[in-house]
Amino acid sequence: MNAIETTALEKRYDVKDGEPVHALRGVAFQVHAGEIYALLGPNGAGKTTLISVLTTLLMPTAGTATVAGCDVATQADEVRRRIGVTFQEIVVDADLTGRQVLDFHARLYGLSRAVRQERIATLGALVELTDALDRKAGTYSGGMKRRLELARGLLSAPQVLFLDEPTQGLDPQNRSSIWRHIRRLRNEQGITVLLTTHYMEEAEALADRVGIIDHGQLVVEGQPGELVRQMGADVVTLAGNGDVAGLLGAVRALDFVTRVTEHAADGLVRVQIGVDDGERRLAGLIGAAAAAGFHVTQVNVNRPSLGDVFLAYTGADLRDE
Repeated sequence: MNAIETTALEKRYDVKDGEPVHALRGVAFQVHAGEIYALLGPNGAGKTTLISVLTTLLMPTAGTATVAGCDVATQADEVRRRIGVTFQEIVVDADLTGRQVLDFHARLYGLSRAVRQERIATLGALVELTDALDRKAGTYSGGMKRRLELARGLLSAPQVLFLDEPTQGLDPQNRSSIWRHIRRLRNEQGITVLLTTHYMEEAEALADRVGIIDHGQLVVEGQPGELVRQMGADVVTLAGNGDVAGLLGAVRALDFVTRVTEHAADGLVRVQIGVDDGERRLAGLIGAAAAAGFHVTQVNVNRPSLGDVFLAYTGADLRDE
């Protein structure tokens, strides 16, 4: 069973005195039950819109989406009963204790007093806040507030948990702590997790699969390791100006090249070239660039990462939300 499934999902906004915004353009993907799926994308790519549709905060313009087997448009109440959500911005009442924050949220779901007390104790231990639950949330550090929000999202015992930038603004130690809690949820409770993140190392560390969304479309998805391997053993980046088309044609004809992508930034064209051995092939690539009429001003050779995959599919141009 797929915990999340979308088909030809569209979302358009009518903007007064301006061009309509096409935020989602036929998104089709599935998240398997018990899977951690990381959604990556530049600012303005459609991540927030997609999460908002899946959590019933926005109605889709066209297409379908189901979460935990329920349609987000026609069974919104059923979807809400089956999901937990933590949003990008921390929303915690500083004047309430951690226990009160959790208790008030649990009451909204109609949980009995006995169930509320049991779950608050269990979740407080899970996110390592037992000793702080009776302190005001305003005294919590940023990492503690994130963990409190994670516990709040789990109070309703959700089948699917949505985490929007769950470690934004945290230091490496607190980020690692959140990762540990997310893994425990999947491994011990079988919860399906869909998270958005700007941290490539977070996606590599947590996700069974990742999807990259850009301009409202899902441009690629797969296991992080497999996407990285498709880039080649090494990635050579040539930056400069000149006959870009000639360079692309020349390097694509080389039998040791596995992948070629190009994008422009800072007045330069950057061409990423996946090869079997960067140091051994570098001279040949620079020679091919010179022969094609492309003037190389910067060269970089590195082992590929998920960040290279992200850059290859989305480019480096800045976006606005």
